Amino acid sequence: MSDLEIQLLESQFPAVSGQAFAAARERVLASGQSVLQTEGAFVYRVFPDGHKEVIKQIEPPIRVKSGTVYLIK
Repeated sequence: MSDLEIQLLESQFPAVSGQAFAAARERVLASGQSVLQTEGAFVYRVFPDGHKEVIKQIEPPIRVKSGTVYLIK
């Protein structure tokens, strides 16, 4: 596999993974189970009928620029 082919696959990963997670979420809700999701500074349990229950408050998300490199020590 060439470097160009690898770069093409890597560029498609965010969209494809987003679609996979959305499809999995829908399958879980369709089976009658709840899912956890975050919105802003909260974790919610979302039920198949659409109502939400607050589970926990968390730190608000931090926006990062694509391609930013963080060093973890």
